[in-house]
Amino acid sequence: MSTSQPLRGVVPPVCTPLDASGEVDTASLARLVEHLVAGGVHGLFALGSSSEVAFLTDRQRAVALETVVGAAAGRVPVLAGVIDMTTPRVLVHAEAARKAGADALVATAPFYARTHPREIALHFRTVRERAGLPLYAYDLPVSVHSKLSTALVRELAEDGTLAGLKDSSGDEGGLRRLIVALGGRDGRADGPAPSFSVLTGSELTVDSALLAGADGVVPGLGNVDPAGYVRLHDAVRGGDLGRAVEEQERLVQLFGMVDAGPESEMGRNSSAIGAFKHALRLLGVFTHGTTAGSQIQLGDASVAHVERHLRDAGLLPVR
Repeated sequence: MSTSQPLRGVVPPVCTPLDASGEVDTASLARLVEHLVAGGVHGLFALGSSSEVAFLTDRQRAVALETVVGAAAGRVPVLAGVIDMTTPRVLVHAEAARKAGADALVATAPFYARTHPREIALHFRTVRERAGLPLYAYDLPVSVHSKLSTALVRELAEDGTLAGLKDSSGDEGGLRRLIVALGGRDGRADGPAPSFSVLTGSELTVDSALLAGADGVVPGLGNVDPAGYVRLHDAVRGGDLGRAVEEQERLVQLFGMVDAGPESEMGRNSSAIGAFKHALRLLGVFTHGTTAGSQIQLGDASVAHVERHLRDAGLLPVR
């Protein structure tokens, strides 16, 4: 994976299929990689939030990553999440990812203990230096409790520590300010970090993020409809904004599947990941829709909700 050119396009965070006993279903995972590559994606992000990385044991992480790298077979770059609470733990995951053949790493700021921006900077610099692979920051303040500031990201971009950023902060204004700080939509080749990639994690505002100057998207829903996100990306890049808006609006409707699980009975993460997994099962990619414990599993009514969204989006035949 080249560090001189920014990563661009659609890079889904690959869901991790589990069998009925909760172990990684490698056959389904290999089918998912084929589903994504056939959909035209530009890269794969293994062991991210949609991969349930926080729920997997180290052994399961290794199985999942090795399966994704093997199934990708060099056709697209594989980014490996090395997410953990502290730098020493992240370094262990980074070494495992390097040995597994990952092309780049994705890490959050440290969490559990409260950290200072200088400690966050030291964390990323240490991981980049020790791991020897391109490193992408994952801005996920809802889980990590630390928002990566524009000043810090720019500093780490300028000194070559970070190859890019996945922004899942939900702060659209902050994302736009970062893009401007890095040189703006049209001036980034002359900006402080021409090889730095800005990737949005928001499935619902991809058209506007790309128009603002983002390089790509990391959509959890892209597991279900990778071709839809590729069409959206290509429409924006090709200047067909009408087609882009139409595709984005279709994907917004499809995203409604994440509300499948009753809010009074289960968490929103359990509902969303369960929806993605059952959608992939209904599409014939996964064998099971099992989510990792102790998340509550979707019931029949919730699965029917997912199926309706697939049919409405044209991904399953209308009955």
